[in-house]
Amino acid sequence: MTLLGFSDDRVAELAAAIADGPQPVDSDPVGWCEDLIARAAWSCVAEPGDGAAGGVVAAIGAATSLRLLTSSGATRRLRSLCAERGLEDVTEAVVAAWRSGAARWAARLDPTAVERSIDLARRTGARLATPGAPSWPTRLDDLGVHGPTALWVRGRRLAAEFDRSIALVGARAATGYGEHVTMDAASGLVDRGFTVISGAAYGIDGAAHRAALADGGTTVAFLAGGVDRPYPSGHTSLISRIAEVGAVYAEVPCGVAPTKWRFLQRNRLIAAASAATVVLEAGARSGSLNTAGHAASLGRPLGAVPGPVTSVASAGCHRLLREYHATCVTTAAEMAELVGPPVVVESAVGATASAHVLGALRLRRVTTVAELVTTTGLTTRDVQSALGLLDLDGSVIERGDGWVRR
Repeated sequence: MTLLGFSDDRVAELAAAIADGPQPVDSDPVGWCEDLIARAAWSCVAEPGDGAAGGVVAAIGAATSLRLLTSSGATRRLRSLCAERGLEDVTEAVVAAWRSGAARWAARLDPTAVERSIDLARRTGARLATPGAPSWPTRLDDLGVHGPTALWVRGRRLAAEFDRSIALVGARAATGYGEHVTMDAASGLVDRGFTVISGAAYGIDGAAHRAALADGGTTVAFLAGGVDRPYPSGHTSLISRIAEVGAVYAEVPCGVAPTKWRFLQRNRLIAAASAATVVLEAGARSGSLNTAGHAASLGRPLGAVPGPVTSVASAGCHRLLREYHATCVTTAAEMAELVGPPVVVESAVGATASAHVLGALRLRRVTTVAELVTTTGLTTRDVQSALGLLDLDGSVIERGDGWVRR
């Protein structure tokens, strides 16, 4: 049975337009292309966080489950497929998931809409990342059936950068205090080799992204709408810049507008993809508390920055400290401790980089990362990594916007 009525050649053509990386050498070419296009289609028919869709796809595969939506006797066939895969223990749960969602998925299944979203992605330069692809954040697998079947992404392939990442989130209506703390935190984390993750919203999110970019670091944004529809519109330039040097992700296909529900579901991706989450400023009803809740439920380290006890803008942070047992953090160094020291693999390159950086630093004069890059000839990431290691062993001290030798 053809997939969505497309010929094998058409499926291969569409897959080539959005593939996140080369086809694995040991995979079946037709099966690989079908899986990619089927996951693109599932991003069109199922809403983010749909555990029923996730459970069915996990059990019998994206392409097979998509074909079932247009076939008769689907429930009987589903039982048979589960038996073929040795899934007798979960068959009834898979069947129940199918029955709960098949009607609404089938109503939204439109091959033309799938082609249109792929064409928009191609014109935007977006790719479709699937589990195991170069852009896939492996921590998302902890979401289980509530995780995304695929992610649309613009930007670099950054799967490894998620290993050492921290989400910085907070209120849209941030105060000057909140933005100041956020920018210091993002800059300090970048200097320590961390990737900064956030949601590209106004307020704390925007401050975190801008500071990371200004310091030459890597930053990632998760959007509630398609990656071709920057939201808020006032952050169009910022989101484009993030896509140039980092990456922008979305669970919904290109052309889809954000909704309140999708913002809440987007928050689970921010919490799951990051090694730790820090809330820098949040009111009592801030959406960032939703992100914090996801982080706590996943067992991720959670930090909160305290504010003045009289400030309603920090009431949410104080609630996290009191009720969620969040760790009180006030500096980038304390936020980095949430993740713990990096796992260091000794190498000649690493030792040489650290030696170059240490030799370029002075005892009294503050030297910025940009100056160290120019002086040593190393990349920004190598300089940041070297500073992180030298900071851990007490050889250097961070002062203001730069570093000095101890």
